Amino acid sequence: MKTDSQLKKEVLAELEWDPALNANHIGVAVNEGVVLLTGHLDTFAEKQATEKAVQRVAGVKAIAVELDVKLEPRHHRSDAEIAAAIETAFRWHAAIPEDRIRVKVEKGWVTLTGEVDWHYQRHNAETVVRPITGVVGLSNNLSVREREASEFVANRIHDALTRYAEEEAKNIKVVVEGGTAILRGTVGTVAEHSAVQAAAWSAPGISRVVNELQVQP
Repeated sequence: MKTDSQLKKEVLAELEWDPALNANHIGVAVNEGVVLLTGHLDTFAEKQATEKAVQRVAGVKAIAVELDVKLEPRHHRSDAEIAAAIETAFRWHAAIPEDRIRVKVEKGWVTLTGEVDWHYQRHNAETVVRPITGVVGLSNNLSVREREASEFVANRIHDALTRYAEEEAKNIKVVVEGGTAILRGTVGTVAEHSAVQAAAWSAPGISRVVNELQVQP
């Protein structure tokens, strides 16, 4: 088990290692394995990259993000320009049903609403928006169309987890109720926590995932 000081040192090293980040703008505090990030970043894409970098560090139990995006003058765009850029990006993305997604931009903050068939479409829409110049934040309110999952979906999810990491899958229980997958048990890292959730979302018929997994390094 790493001490908080060791964990902080490794988090800072990972932030400095990532070329997409300016570690000098990021403050890091660690308390009982929970990492608090503070500071001001130039773009929303950098904020996302910061969270992913911390997730890669073994021993992190959870991440609290208090990072603000303060755009440099060269990154400023009007809300109309941002909305137009997003709609164009959606139109050119084969895996995003752009005709079913509504885009609202207010002072650089993007809100997505509508209904899609699969979680990967919801995820793709968010991935496309994050690096758009001028975006300072995102609320992904897209819903996944509800469908009744088959009685074998829980087993299929667990089989998928076993393919990824056989030992870790032994500590995870999957319960499917209607179109909702409930995940319980333990994982070793924050990255595993996210990966298991993504695997559950990939199952046919799943429209909601309740992730109750605990991170225990």
